[in-house]
Amino acid sequence: MPGIKQHYSFIKILTGSDLSRRRIPFMSVRSEMEGPTVWLTGCMHGDEIGGTVIIHEIFRKLKHMLLKGKVLAFPLMNPFGFETVSRNIAISEEDLNRSFPGNDKGTLGERIASKIFNHIMESKPSLVIDLHNDWNKSIPYVLTDPASDREIDRIVLDYAGLTGLLQIEDTEKIHSSLTFSLIRQNIPAMVLELGESLIINEKNITIGINAIWNVLMKLEMVPALDEYYQYPLLLEFRNTTLRYSSLPLSSTSGVIRFLKKPGDIIIRGQKIARVYNAFGKQIETIAALEGGIVIGHTDSAMAFPGSPVMAFGVFK
Repeated sequence: MPGIKQHYSFIKILTGSDLSRRRIPFMSVRSEMEGPTVWLTGCMHGDEIGGTVIIHEIFRKLKHMLLKGKVLAFPLMNPFGFETVSRNIAISEEDLNRSFPGNDKGTLGERIASKIFNHIMESKPSLVIDLHNDWNKSIPYVLTDPASDREIDRIVLDYAGLTGLLQIEDTEKIHSSLTFSLIRQNIPAMVLELGESLIINEKNITIGINAIWNVLMKLEMVPALDEYYQYPLLLEFRNTTLRYSSLPLSSTSGVIRFLKKPGDIIIRGQKIARVYNAFGKQIETIAALEGGIVIGHTDSAMAFPGSPVMAFGVFK
């Protein structure tokens, strides 16, 4: 087994009004054998803490098992949001994942994003995996940016397939996200959406670890297991990229009663939810617009006109 070195340090964000230093924790584990550089990033949104725990567990394993290359991580990119249980940067109310590639003379979000992005780029990464959490009781999936026929997009899809998770392609290009900004620089990057936010769901932690371990095994950075992890899915959803959708939207206001749960297969026209008014009278039945799979419920039981009710992976 080659020599393995771990190092933990901080990247300075700013100096507070009380002269305290605010910092982002940085983790690295390196083998003495040359190899790929893989980045893991967590807690982009302060209420999405599952990725942080997954990074902790991956590093515990790697300190004894890394064969070559290095794994680098920002486990807590948004400490301001984490401390206030907020999705955004609490001070400026910015979404950090809408601030990339950043600007060292811009807003607070852009300055933090610039430090993160430049630090990642300087390492010349082979792959960046950004860890997130999703809606209430959502099932795990890998989310990729809208693909084209470029070589970099094919590489990202290959990595997505290695995770063993449901593969979902986003419907819009968010030009200021971390993954889009990296792909624009020809760096493979993808998002793992690993269940609900706000709490640590140990089942989803294990799934996230297994998905990342699949990738590290393929890169020959860790010892091979007898088989790759595969999230339990019907064969028709394996090795198939679905399209993300939050349609249909509710047309009325009231209480949502779900008829389908995350992981359920749906067909076009199938009833998926009902909405009731304050007197318990059913005022709307919501039906699926396309066939696919339910990936999550909205975090609120309240519906209003134009609000999303569920998230889906639908056939392209």
